[in-house]
Formats: sequence, structure tokens, C-alpha cells
Amino acid sequence: MNDSWQTMSAAQLGREIEDGQLCPVALTEAFLDAAESHHMGNRIYARLTRQRALDAAAAARGRARSGLRRGPLDGVPVSWKDLFDTAGIGTEAGTALFRGRVPDEDAAVITRADLAGLPCLGKTHMTELAFSGLGLNPSTASPPWRHDPDHVSGGSSSGAAASVAWGLAPAAIGSDTGGSVRVPAGWNDLVGLKTTAGRIPLTGAVPLAARFDTVGPLARTVEDAALLFAMLDASPAPDLGGASLVGARFAVLETVALDGIAPAQERAFDAALDRLASAGAQITRIRRPEVAEAMDLAGILYTSETYGTWATAIEAYPERMFPPVRERFQAGAAHKAFDYIAAWHELDRLRVDYAQAAAGFDAVLLPTTANMPPRIDVLEADHDLFTRENLLTLRNTRIANLMGGCALTVPAGAPAAGLSLMAPPMAEARLLRLGAAAERVLAG
Repeated sequence: MNDSWQTMSAAQLGREIEDGQLCPVALTEAFLDAAESHHMGNRIYARLTRQRALDAAAAARGRARSGLRRGPLDGVPVSWKDLFDTAGIGTEAGTALFRGRVPDEDAAVITRADLAGLPCLGKTHMTELAFSGLGLNPSTASPPWRHDPDHVSGGSSSGAAASVAWGLAPAAIGSDTGGSVRVPAGWNDLVGLKTTAGRIPLTGAVPLAARFDTVGPLARTVEDAALLFAMLDASPAPDLGGASLVGARFAVLETVALDGIAPAQERAFDAALDRLASAGAQITRIRRPEVAEAMDLAGILYTSETYGTWATAIEAYPERMFPPVRERFQAGAAHKAFDYIAAWHELDRLRVDYAQAAAGFDAVLLPTTANMPPRIDVLEADHDLFTRENLLTLRNTRIANLMGGCALTVPAGAPAAGLSLMAPPMAEARLLRLGAAAERVLAG
């Protein structure tokens, strides 16, 4: 492989294909070979889809030669979290409960990627049924953190992030129910987008909590995230040209999000705020009681739905699951239906109050994660620590899911530190434009 391909953005690779400098087949084959031979490849990919990828790349090559490319990423291969169905190819959602599961049809978003010409490199490892933010999975594999493979990479889109961070995919598609795109993106110095719930179709995606589940990209740049979002959304790509922070109004959320934050994360966040302010952004610190109240509802909202979805499968073979993850699902059995419904009514009210309070700002800022990636062996040995670290890992990202908006994480300028920008529902285009401006400031 041309070493530069492994560090180039997906958009850059697409431009080289457009200019006739790069062959989609050579590019795809190179990433497949790299994934097969890499010493971390088996911890990142659950399975490669070589023939499918090469067939798609050959079609992309023909379109490029004829001047009929379908879009800026036509011919650029991507990896997929192993909960998106692929026809005739195993989709096991990171759990031994689904070992040998082979769907008959592609997920809706994979069909959209096929139509846009993006070859599918393979399916990446993930947390069991996507219900953990750490990326630890003793049942299949725990993908490696880019800075130290003995540490978790963040989850549940753990292999998705690792595939990009380790140069084994130009970009990846994951899912985000409580932070599962943004946590691994933040810890691996990537860009990650949580889309608005209900915006991108979930047909053919193994569910976790359907009212919170979303699909989103993990990429090297905001430009890549914007192009991938457009593909997933079947909409025009957001215009990022000329984006600036001059006059941008940001609110720093102090409620919950800054409690007990690791010193390294706090330093990176404060430094990022200083740079944004120096670039012309107006920054105001706010406290919102709705956030704390919503967090108190998270347990019943998430566990009731997740256990209601998977109780039969889990209780048939409970020994097949990592105990702390299984117990997290089983906590949902303790909640009554009327409590769950009442909690949703309360959350809907809190969302309205929060939206009114945040309406005067372009985005709300917070550290993507409050902690740093723990060691794999320590988490495997201490289940109580796993539970505590998992809840802390997902704490900040879950705010956007609870409040119902979209959110973007960009590298904050220090290893494993992400800066998150939260915006209202359906505001992805505006959020990505702000993210592009913040990216340039923080990378400078």
C-alpha cells in the first residue's frame, strides 16, 4: 500500500480518484491486504468482505473512467460496525448470542452506500449488542486504542474507530445510542457525528434502544463526516466553505459534564475554549437543571427498552454474555411499564425546557469524555470498576441523546481528548459547518 493512503482523508482519496490519479480497485485491495496482515487486524475486523468490496471497487473504476462518478466518495472504501446487516455475510452485533447469524438483506444505509459507490471493506468488532461505551468485549475481541493497544478504544463502535485510527479504513460507519460514535472518536483523535434520532433509517440495523438509536460516521476530518452524513441521509452535502467562528455563540455546559473530570481532559477542554475564544467565538457558561433531571431518568429509559428488546435472547443463553453487560440489560426487568411511560413524558418536558434555554446559542460545548481509556486487563478483572468506568465514559455523550439533538466531536488538540458541540434536532448541516471552523482553529 502507498503509505500516504492510510493517513489521507476520505475526501482526499475521492479527489485523487476524480483526477485519475488513483484506482478504486488498487485502493480497496490495499486496505483489504493491510487489514489482513496487520497485527491488530483481528482485533479490529470481525470479518472482511473482500469479494463484495472488490466488485464494488471495479464498478467504481468503470464509472471513474467514463466520467460518471456518483459522488465525491465514489470508490472510497469504508468499514461498517457489525450491527448493520449485510446480505449473505455474518452480522453478529458483537455477541455470542448471534454467532452464525447471516441476514438475507442489506441494511438500508448499506444500500445507500452501495448506490453512492462506497465499497464495504468489512464488519468491525463492537461491544455486545452495543450496550457499553468502553469497547471491552471478552466474547469476541476488544479493539485497540490508537495510543496503547493494552487499553480499550471506546465503544460501542470500537472497531469502527480503530479501523480508521490504525489506518485500516479511510472512514467508518457506526451507531450512537448513548455515545457509541463519539466516545471512540474522541478517544482515538477522530471526528464523530451523532445524528438526530429518526433522521437516518435504521432498517436492517440490530437495535439497542430504538428511540435513541442513531447512525453516524467516524472519520479523520469534518469534511469526511459531512460527506458521509450526506450519503447516509441521501441529501446534499453541507456547505463547509468559508466557515468561521467570528461571532459564534457557544454555551459551555457546566451541569454534570464537568463533574469529576480527569485532569488531562480538563486541560484539553480549557485550552480548546481559549483557542475558540481567540478565534472570535463568544463563550458563556451555563447551568441547566434539565440536564441533571434527564440523567436521573436515563436508567429506566435505557434499560427498560434494551431489556424489553433482548430479554428472550439473553435469558435463553445468559452464560454467553460478559456478566457486567448482561446485568446492565437485566436491570431493565426491575422497571414497571407505567414508570417507563411516565419517564418519557417527563423527558419530553425537559427537552422543551432545555431547547428554549439553548436557543440563543449556536452550539453547546462540553468535553466528549470525562475520563481516559482504561486498561483492558484491569476492566476484565474488576467488574465493579467496569461498571463505574462505563457509566462515567458515557455520561457526557448521553446528554445529547437525552436532549434529542445532534452532536459532533472533533479533536480538542490533545491525545484522546474530544471537544463536543451539541445542536438542536435536524441541525446537522449547521453543526458540521461550525465543526469545520472549530477543527481548523484547534488543529492550528
